[in-house]
Amino acid sequence: MAAPVRLGRKRPLPVCPNPLFVRWLTEWRDEAASRGRRTQFVFQKALRSLRRYPLPLRSGKEAKILRHFGDGLCRMLDQRLQQHRSSGGDHAPGTSRAKSPAPEEPPVGVPDSSMPVPSQPKVGSSSSYWPARHSGARAVLLLLYREHLNPSGHSFLTKEELLQRCAQDVPGVAPVSARPWPALRSLLHRNLVFRTHQPARYSLTSEGLELAQKLAESEGLSSLNVPIGPEEPSGEEPEVPGSASADLGASEGGVQPLLELRPGEYRVVLCVDVGEAKGAGHRPELLRQLQRLHVTHTVRKLHVGDFVWVAQETRPRDPARPGELVLDHIVERKRLDDLCSSIIDGRFREQKFRLKRCGLGRRVYLVEEHGSVHNLSLPESTLLQAVTNTQVIDGFFVKRTADIKESAAYLALLTRGLERLYQAQSVREVFARQLMQVRGVSGEKAAALVDRYSTPASLLAAYDACATPKEQEMLLSTVKCGRLQRNLGPALSRTLSQLYCSYSPLT
Repeated sequence: MAAPVRLGRKRPLPVCPNPLFVRWLTEWRDEAASRGRRTQFVFQKALRSLRRYPLPLRSGKEAKILRHFGDGLCRMLDQRLQQHRSSGGDHAPGTSRAKSPAPEEPPVGVPDSSMPVPSQPKVGSSSSYWPARHSGARAVLLLLYREHLNPSGHSFLTKEELLQRCAQDVPGVAPVSARPWPALRSLLHRNLVFRTHQPARYSLTSEGLELAQKLAESEGLSSLNVPIGPEEPSGEEPEVPGSASADLGASEGGVQPLLELRPGEYRVVLCVDVGEAKGAGHRPELLRQLQRLHVTHTVRKLHVGDFVWVAQETRPRDPARPGELVLDHIVERKRLDDLCSSIIDGRFREQKFRLKRCGLGRRVYLVEEHGSVHNLSLPESTLLQAVTNTQVIDGFFVKRTADIKESAAYLALLTRGLERLYQAQSVREVFARQLMQVRGVSGEKAAALVDRYSTPASLLAAYDACATPKEQEMLLSTVKCGRLQRNLGPALSRTLSQLYCSYSPLT
């Protein structure tokens, strides 16, 4: 009796991310086997490790993060790659000329210097794709494009939000929430939409953004005539990013007035992402540790990072909505098991890209140990290389902790440091610190100078009032310093006048 025939759609095989390296390793393995050399087993182990790695590699040196890739083998790959390029071959080891004549482009619009950038499009290229009118794929692209243009939006939508808006705009194209959505799956497969986080968030890739813009223009919707936020009064300037209070939760409300907080008018608050607080196991433990350490914190939905700090008004006009300004520090926390999964599914690159684009200068990558490294889905050398690239290439500060208690202690230490940095310093104190950077200016001398000229502006005004350069040089010479009330002296007065009055470089 014949076996029953199984019907169903055959899934396309994933594209090999490093076809040149695989081909060269195969050639070297076969050549070594034909000559009876034991190096065939070395090449076979390296080939097996390379085929398991899901991301493209730019050079042989980058392959060192994989198992069974030593310095000699990486050097051989780089030499072969150099010969390949000099002979007119493709410039990327992950490029196959027969399959990918298109120029290299990141698949999700997330360039990253520390992780390889694919140069070969996925199966089902989107170069000639044009979704039909009134189709689910077209509706999803336009909805995500609308959210991308929304100045108060998040540049992403969840599946529930997509279903709800599709039901309003294009009834009949969206399935029931619990069922699969072929249109969304097709866009993911064509690399027009990428998915991150859990629950899933959907955003446009660079290719998807370009296609959505063309779709909007073809329908005469280049400006997408839909309400994307509160209307601004005519003639009023739009809000300048970063100048208003930072609402790190859901963006509601329109343009807010400029907020300025003076010393003593705010407190430093640690904002914890809701994903770090919900769930079972270690996540609620983090909040308990922060409470034990008496860290002032709040839980809210953060769109970038896991922890940020804000300066929050202590005497707000509206107690229900105090004004806030984001401080220049952000932390992304990763347990080792989560780091492995984020490298495999691509979140590692996407999250670092968003952190580098968020506008905050002090970025911290907090790596937390979890169990044995031998039980992880990636080898320890790969994780160490990824962490090192994050610090050396991306410019993040990497902090490794042993467990969740140490992570909470580090967050508490950062909070205390930011409180001292932002709350205790006034313009007068910063000016005194600046003066103490000059050779010969002690704490007593800086205090005496600040007592007479409390701000740099007042000192510059005094210099401007001097009639001659000689008078500027001797302006501070008679300032009394210390317990003995000695003069500051002409030499130090001349040095300070050169510092604050010279427009040319100091010699």
